[in-house]
This record gives sequence, structure tokens and C-alpha cells, in this order.
Amino acid sequence: MTDKIAVPIIDKFTKVERKPVTVTDKQFAERCLRGRIILIDDDPEIISALVSLLDMEGYACETYLSATQFLQEQPLKALSFPGPWCILSDVKMPGIDGLELQRQLIDMGSPPLLLMSGVSGAYEAVTGLRGGALDFLIKPFDVDILLLAIERALAVSKDHQCSRQKKIDINALFATLTEREVDIVKRVARGQINREIAAELNIALRTVKLHRQHAFEKLGVTKVVDLVRLVD
Repeated sequence: MTDKIAVPIIDKFTKVERKPVTVTDKQFAERCLRGRIILIDDDPEIISALVSLLDMEGYACETYLSATQFLQEQPLKALSFPGPWCILSDVKMPGIDGLELQRQLIDMGSPPLLLMSGVSGAYEAVTGLRGGALDFLIKPFDVDILLLAIERALAVSKDHQCSRQKKIDINALFATLTEREVDIVKRVARGQINREIAAELNIALRTVKLHRQHAFEKLGVTKVVDLVRLVD
């Protein structure tokens, strides 16, 4: 495809993740599972064109006409439904431009960022990419290039979400351990053998083995190497 696209304001998301309760909710939740795109551009025509394209691709969209509007509203919101998400923002905007937005997003733990511009030069592109933007897109867009960049950004978001959930699950497992079990697990992960641990803690070897067995069962591991991976 060689189409060029020059992009209505979509509903906002709430702070607490929720379950679909209406047909519209269900449809929107399904789109969020594919990917939610946050669009920021001061040109309503660009916003409209992007929304139309991404809607046809099955994505959920949320739009802002300025970075200022996004920053004012975004801290009060979170994703309504689970799924990967990314930000596609223009660079040249009144007030807070795309590069300043990028700097502020770093402190907010932002999702992957794609920058776009029709008049920026090499300085903006290099600054944006060095600042962590996944891509710098030039208007008018080649549709295939734009969609590929979005797919990559959503893949990064999905990986980040999986990593965070994994850490949450691991922390939940460790929370089931007693204080003594935690102490012994840490020592085992550092490479200490049961006899050394017993001597340092001044407890019976049998007691160390018992605590170790219980801890391994709670954590769902059978080998020290698996325990080390969890601790890491």
C-alpha cells in the first residue's frame, strides 16, 4: 500500500480497571486487548484520519488536541480494560511540544512512545530517538510503515506488562513465606549449603531442611537454579 493519510474525540478511561457491562463495553474491551492508541495532535484533521484508520484495524483510540490536555487529564486516569497501549504524538504543538511531553512522560512511567512530525528536522528526530521514542514518523505517513511502528510499540507494551505481572506474582509467592523461610531462601540463593546455614543461624540441620522444603513448595520450585531465577 502507498496510501498517504494526512487524523472524533473518543471516550476517556477511568482509574479502576473494570469488566465489560454493556455491549459497547464488550466491543471496546476487545479492541483494547488488541491495542489502545493514545493520539496527541493539535490538527483535528490528522486526528480524524488516524482514528478512522486505526478503527478499521481494530484498535481502540483515545485522542487529545494538545500535550497539555493529555498531561492534565492522564494522571487522573488509567486503562479501563486490559491490553497493550502506546502513545502516538505530534512533535510541533503549541505550548508543550512532543519532546517536552516525552521528558515529562519519563517521570510518569509512560507506555512506548511514537513521535510524528511534518516539519521537524534532524535535531528533533535524533533528540526524540535518544530520549527513548521507539520511532520518529514523518507526515504524510505511509500507512504500512505507520501500522508496523504501532505493532512494534504494542509488542513492547505487552512485554512490559507481562514482566510487571510476573514480578507481582513472584512477590505474592514470597509473601506466603515465614520470616525464617525467607532468611533461609536468601541464603540458599546465595549458594550456601544447609550445613552452613544451620551453623550461622545456630539451629539444627533438620530444621533448616524442613524450612527449605516448605519454602520450595510454597514457591513452586524444586531446584536451586529455579529459586535463583525467582530471587533475581
